[in-house]
Amino acid sequence: MFAALTTTLENWPLLLANPVSLVITVFQIWMFVHALRNREWIWAAFIFIGWGISALWYYLMVYRATASSVSGFELPGAGSRKRIRELQSQIHHIDNAVHHFELGDVYFQRGNLVEAEKCYRAALEREPKDIDARAHLGQCLVRLKRPAEARPILEGVMNEKPDHDYGYTMMALAEALGALSETDNAILYWQHITQNHSYPRAKVQLAELYVAQSQPDKARAELKDVLSDDIHAPAFQRRRDRVWIRRAKSLMRRMK
Repeated sequence: MFAALTTTLENWPLLLANPVSLVITVFQIWMFVHALRNREWIWAAFIFIGWGISALWYYLMVYRATASSVSGFELPGAGSRKRIRELQSQIHHIDNAVHHFELGDVYFQRGNLVEAEKCYRAALEREPKDIDARAHLGQCLVRLKRPAEARPILEGVMNEKPDHDYGYTMMALAEALGALSETDNAILYWQHITQNHSYPRAKVQLAELYVAQSQPDKARAELKDVLSDDIHAPAFQRRRDRVWIRRAKSLMRRMK
């Protein structure tokens, strides 16, 4: 099994004659390169010495988890099919705002934004003033590319609690403002966030706006902070923030 990938590539004429082997090898190379780019060294080693199975396992456990439409825009908590069934059952028997809200978060985390929006609105029908449901609905609308709808909802939350969800709500508002071409207002919010938090999501998007305004030095400062912090970050945090690290590296290369 050792160095199966190298051995397989050395026998490339056989691959051309066997379409199944060719597909598996291409898939393995794809997953191997992805693991290297994301510094998943242990996974990369397993993919390198295995053939097919290790790459498939990596795809299911790591790659697919980062391919969601909400990668990098996480909410507190995580989703699972089991939890969805539990919440649907509780809603059937009790039908309260909390369960609709929690189900919305599960759908959001899984990238099912349409269902998440329905759940948040159902929660607000039962508890119209719930600040968390309003904030998460606003975040959902931003991800659905409906910033004009999201803006007043998020601003209402911000007026009540500026640091709601540890700055995540403010980040969503800054993204909404950026999407609405209100760049100066978006920058003010991003600056406030980066002064109080070290989120790569905030620093990278602030850097992108600095570049758009021809302020490369300010952009480099933000990006250097992101890349420097990533080196010393624990593995779980690097996995969570990998989408922003990739954007930071890409923007750095374009600015050279």
